[in-house]
Amino acid sequence: MGTGFLRALALTMVAMAVSASLAAQETSRTDLLAFAEGVIPVAIEGAASRLGVGMEQALRVIDGDDRGFNLTPKPGGPETEVVFVYRLPAATVFDAFAVPNVLETPSPSQTFVRTVTLSGSLEGPDGPFLALAEATLATHRGKGETTAVAAHTRTPVRWLRVQLSGGIHVEREKTYLEFSELKGFGTQEAVPLSQAFGGRWQGRGVMFDLEQDGVRVSGCYDRDGELTGTVSGNILRATGKTRQAGIPGVFVLSTGDRGEIIGVCSTNGAPFRLCTGEPAPAAPSGCRRPAVRPVGCGSIVHGIEFAFDSATLRPEAEVHLETLHAGLSAATAGRITVVGHTSSEGPADYNLDLSRRRAAAVAAAMIARGIDPPRIAAEGRGEDEPIADNATAAGRALNRRVEIACR
Repeated sequence: MGTGFLRALALTMVAMAVSASLAAQETSRTDLLAFAEGVIPVAIEGAASRLGVGMEQALRVIDGDDRGFNLTPKPGGPETEVVFVYRLPAATVFDAFAVPNVLETPSPSQTFVRTVTLSGSLEGPDGPFLALAEATLATHRGKGETTAVAAHTRTPVRWLRVQLSGGIHVEREKTYLEFSELKGFGTQEAVPLSQAFGGRWQGRGVMFDLEQDGVRVSGCYDRDGELTGTVSGNILRATGKTRQAGIPGVFVLSTGDRGEIIGVCSTNGAPFRLCTGEPAPAAPSGCRRPAVRPVGCGSIVHGIEFAFDSATLRPEAEVHLETLHAGLSAATAGRITVVGHTSSEGPADYNLDLSRRRAAAVAAAMIARGIDPPRIAAEGRGEDEPIADNATAAGRALNRRVEIACR
């Protein structure tokens, strides 16, 4: 056995160890490359158009769902290249990326993407782009594994160019490519509060007529639904219900550079679907837009941010806490209960305790602002009452919430 072989084997083992170490670290960090964190696709390039790749696939790359999906609706060749450009909500310095569940579907006509190349820009979606990281993927031995890649350049970026190319096991000239999820970790500047959620949008099977007042948004959708929600950074998280049948819906929405609305929505617990619409100020909405409601009794409140895996309120939560305090100060209810909810990551008993501590932190913040202590209480429900699918980052973000019950 030659020294060259032994050296190559040693380097491979070191690389595997580094990847495993990075992957273990990333389980305790926020994925900054997720739609639920305010990242939106702004360009789709390469062979995407020819292969039927569009906004749906661009969002699935960053939807927080680690399960695999068909990246190319039409078959490509051995060196097929698909490119997505994403806009980040604020300047971000990435120190690591990750791809989970690099797994093959048993088919000679289908294989997982081989190469991921990442570059970033601080100037705009057209670049210039600076190389950040590259990974040549290999099939994982089983579910739950992650390939982690350290960024070799750590510089602030606002746009990320993601190039997905080739296949790991190409057996036929015409081959469909699969992918799972791309995650990104690092540090990010504070995201300013978007004021872009007032207006009217129309798309294929989509109509929104919304009004925004600070962090609060109310409006109607699809001509028969009413929704309310709160804005955090550049993301609106909202819940709704149809007037006639009372069918519930949940929404995670953002806006693009042209004022278009981009997001995902779910009706009656169904899987999330793509919801996009262009500005349509003159289009008849067919519904009566309700006035913006105060955040207070009966509200589902998203956007009260906590430090990861803790009950420590983040500075970004201040505007939401002030808005909640204003609503509760005007309420006549004699008893107010802050009810905390979590997503399903981690043990159920831990999540129950975390939801209690977070609800207590919000109640304490209300008391510090002047709510009479005997009038307010806190309780936690943990992960037991989800309002969305925990399989995606958007669903998990909706499930992490507080609700205000009054009597």
